Amino acid sequence: MPDYQHLFIGGRWQRPAGSALIEVRSPHDRRLVGTVPEATRGDIDRAVASARAAFDSGSWADRSPADRQEVIRRFDELHHARADEFSGLITDENGSPSWFTSMLQRSLTDQTGSYLRAAEQFGWEERRALSEATDLVLRREAIGVVAAIIPWNAPHQSALAKIVPALLAGNSVILKSAPETALDGMVLGDLLTEAGLPEGVFSVLPAGREVSEYLVSHAGVDKVAFTGSTAAGRRIASVAGEQLKRVSLELGGKSASIVLPDADLAQTVNGLKFASLANNGEACVAHTRIVLPRSRYDEFVDALAEMVSTLPVGDPRDPATFIGPMVRADQQRRVRDYIGIGAAEGARIVVGGTEAPNTPALSKGYYVQPTLFADVDNSMRIAREEIFGPVLAAIPYDHEDDAVKIANDSDYGLSGGVWTSDREHGLAVSRRIRTGTFSVNGASRGFEAPFGGYKASGIGREYGAAGLAVFTEQKAVAL
Repeated sequence: MPDYQHLFIGGRWQRPAGSALIEVRSPHDRRLVGTVPEATRGDIDRAVASARAAFDSGSWADRSPADRQEVIRRFDELHHARADEFSGLITDENGSPSWFTSMLQRSLTDQTGSYLRAAEQFGWEERRALSEATDLVLRREAIGVVAAIIPWNAPHQSALAKIVPALLAGNSVILKSAPETALDGMVLGDLLTEAGLPEGVFSVLPAGREVSEYLVSHAGVDKVAFTGSTAAGRRIASVAGEQLKRVSLELGGKSASIVLPDADLAQTVNGLKFASLANNGEACVAHTRIVLPRSRYDEFVDALAEMVSTLPVGDPRDPATFIGPMVRADQQRRVRDYIGIGAAEGARIVVGGTEAPNTPALSKGYYVQPTLFADVDNSMRIAREEIFGPVLAAIPYDHEDDAVKIANDSDYGLSGGVWTSDREHGLAVSRRIRTGTFSVNGASRGFEAPFGGYKASGIGREYGAAGLAVFTEQKAVAL
């Protein structure tokens, strides 16, 4: 069992400024998974001072892009070699089923690879002639000290989506991990040090909301990169805006999957199993609004009900489990409350409900029943608000324009999809949907494509060249 006594600050293990401990407990059976010191404002001050000193000294920022890439390449090798170990720890921390954490952890070498390929081809410095007497040099330079604040639902994925491009660009980084998954982030410091990152450049601080806000508002932080709820993102944008800090925000979603009348039933339902319910439904990209043609509504609702009702719910460490527990007791209550709200609004519960699964082995865990609502109107709260759990809303439509209108009638714009036997028709539909990412028949976008949202789903993009660029400043020099 991990039992940390120190915090990783500025490339060294140091005694925490406070005495409070974070106890990480399994959401399956509430057993103690491990402990770690809870960071305080004093720890933030030390981490920022260390990051600032390292940046100003140029020990990392002044290295060539190729040198920085080599360090990240070594880190990726070290990290990937321990993918199974990390996936097991994360499953114990947050209840993500082992099939999901294993798949995701193994894919992170592809995520990091997308940044490395972008860095190799990036225009770090370009020179062009403006006239016979004048040249123009265009440079991409590090921003400075980056605060990377991540959620609990996919901690290493969220962390590396920020740490890797920030470091490739030459920034210093302070990773603020969530209390629910405070353990897994602690290993990243040692891996980066072993890979060759200089002292002072990187810190890992697990803490709650108050300390997180102090980090965001700290005068020594130049940029905040955040993944989490839209409500928290609005607060971060407000604080950062007052100080004109750079900010990138990957926020919530309420994505719609449009099923066209010609869609294949089996392919669509199997695809929605993963697009809508992966990671216990605790995913910002989940397709939780299923927009169905009225001509085939009952047929698809019945097939979705069969799929949802047969999902194995249980111990997330069991490879056969598809749905594990919610991460915390309050998240369990939140999801159950939304199920009750949906029923009160007049939606029909086809599968599931507000009661916990009737399984004695799951009685200690924060479980909810995977739930499918039918006869949902897009004005209902269950169709408009992010629930962050295994709850689907089936919404009927009469014609394609109606389906597009329903999909776009949302405060969010993160993801979505369309299901059809005609891929080009699906592409035509995608052009009409106001989201940052979209899939036709569940196709994967990979890690080369930019990822981020429209509207209340965020600011900025991650992955590849677009994700690298947000950690740089642009400079133009005339000479």
